[in-house]
Amino acid sequence: MFHTILGWERAAPWLATAWAGGYLLGSIPFGVLVARARGLGDLRKVGSGNIGATNVLRTGDRWGAGLTLLLDAGKGAAAVLIFALWGPLAAMAAALGAFVGHLFPVWLKFHGGKGVATFLGLLLALHWPTGLAALATWLGVALATRYSSLSALIAAALAPVYLIAFDRWGEVLLACVLAVALWLAHWANIRRLLRGEESKIRLGGAHGG
Repeated sequence: MFHTILGWERAAPWLATAWAGGYLLGSIPFGVLVARARGLGDLRKVGSGNIGATNVLRTGDRWGAGLTLLLDAGKGAAAVLIFALWGPLAAMAAALGAFVGHLFPVWLKFHGGKGVATFLGLLLALHWPTGLAALATWLGVALATRYSSLSALIAAALAPVYLIAFDRWGEVLLACVLAVALWLAHWANIRRLLRGEESKIRLGGAHGG
């Protein structure tokens, strides 16, 4: 790791660059771009106004939703893989930047998505067994409950546990920070879940994301 070679003071600019690079990748609003390309209009004026795949699915466009899901996950993975060339700390800095970029994209006046796909993508790139475990958790909960938001909350909460189980202690703090941020981004969903008002995933669309 280059911080042990350069020292923290000299490594800081490299980590800041990795964070900024991750942010720029993460801030690409693929949901908005895909919706526009597929003639769905301004995604921010559809359903919940969220820019993620769930809101694209709400339009009934499954292909558009799938593409958005892949692209949002891909940008998180790409940020990690690109800056992993500088070492694991840079990879984690880029992962954090990509997640923040998705939640607060400068191009959309800092009003972004909730980060589920990006979270899963960067986890897969950081440590693919943990990423697969989190993805399996999301799918399992979604199939059992049909709540997209609940699936995301549980997958995020268990991600640090999976990292510990795989003895990947270096990424645990990052996973905890990202999980807390994801939970905060889903605060309105949590309240609807507690009130029993959260809508479920439907064959023709999804709500509550």
